[in-house]
Amino acid sequence: MNEELLRELVPAVIGILRRRGVDFAAAEDAVQDALVEAIRTWPTKPPRDPRGWLVTVAWRRHLDAVRSEGARQEREAQVEAEPAPAPDTVPDSDDTLQLYFLCAHPSLTPASAVALTLRAVGGLTTRQIAEAYLVPEATMAQRISRAKRTLAGRRLDQPGEVHTVLRVLYLIFNEGYSGQIDVAAEAIRLTRRLHRGTDHPEVAGLLALMLLHHARRPARFTAEGALVPLREQDRRRWDTAAIRTGIQVLQAALAQDRLGEFQAQAAIAALHADAPTVEETDWVQIVEWYDELVALTDSPIARLNRAVAVGEAEGPRAGLAALAPLEQSLPRYEAAAAYLHERAGDAEIAARLYGQAARAATNQAEHDHLRRQAARLTTAARTE
Repeated sequence: MNEELLRELVPAVIGILRRRGVDFAAAEDAVQDALVEAIRTWPTKPPRDPRGWLVTVAWRRHLDAVRSEGARQEREAQVEAEPAPAPDTVPDSDDTLQLYFLCAHPSLTPASAVALTLRAVGGLTTRQIAEAYLVPEATMAQRISRAKRTLAGRRLDQPGEVHTVLRVLYLIFNEGYSGQIDVAAEAIRLTRRLHRGTDHPEVAGLLALMLLHHARRPARFTAEGALVPLREQDRRRWDTAAIRTGIQVLQAALAQDRLGEFQAQAAIAALHADAPTVEETDWVQIVEWYDELVALTDSPIARLNRAVAVGEAEGPRAGLAALAPLEQSLPRYEAAAAYLHERAGDAEIAARLYGQAARAATNQAEHDHLRRQAARLTTAARTE
């Protein structure tokens, strides 16, 4: 059974049920029931029209749910008597776009928006999402139910805010992967789908950014799971096809001359990916792109990353000078300062800062890497 095809069909089927008067929560529940039935029966009895099959089964599941309430007989009769609209009256891309905007509604928390997007747009089951995020299935089910209650009765009469959708997709991508579902790959798939449905340069910018980051994934960890910093990665293990695609998507976006933050981030990632060796990295141009990113976002994190890039382009002392005005409470501030101090020859200061950064790290692989860096410098100082 082609599970990817099954998930691709979900937004269109939800859209068809909504146009038949079913509210979003009920439509989504009915489609999930249809997906479970498809997973059970399709391997032995594949349908000739997969989408039509899902629509029929989901519609029946919805009617069954209406009947089970028992107190809405008149409404049920009206619903059953209403002629079903043709499934092709609205393009699938329109249904999908509406679901993106609905699932990324600003009234939802980021965690709820992510979960609902993976279910309604991605077609994943609650169990799959729970496994990917390492939480109990009941916890994820409650999160999704709360999100659907929050959205109850909301209509999409006006276009949604694309940047909200992009931030939700980027949140999904940055979770990486765990369990049987590769969440990063799922985020790329969903962003590709959004890219097909809208000609927005920032959508293309996010897709390019994801592809370029994902291309480096095979070299990002050792066989034992230890983190490998960018400058130490074996670039022969990078996915060159994904890099080429990412650069092509980015170039098409930049040609529209509507620069946004995801395009700027993708341009930085492209410069890293395009360098045959770390020594050949065009750090001067990377600093220029960070200048663009800071101008667009005024993000302290962008300023911190810019300081590290300045340290590579102009020397570690210049990087430390660029880092000095920033708040020391910023995430990864100590790690950036430690790296620049080590490059400047301040091994004792660097070791102390690496230790502080390790204690503040929330990711286990990052914590272990920073702790090893601190231990390495401490050991070297003792042997001198």
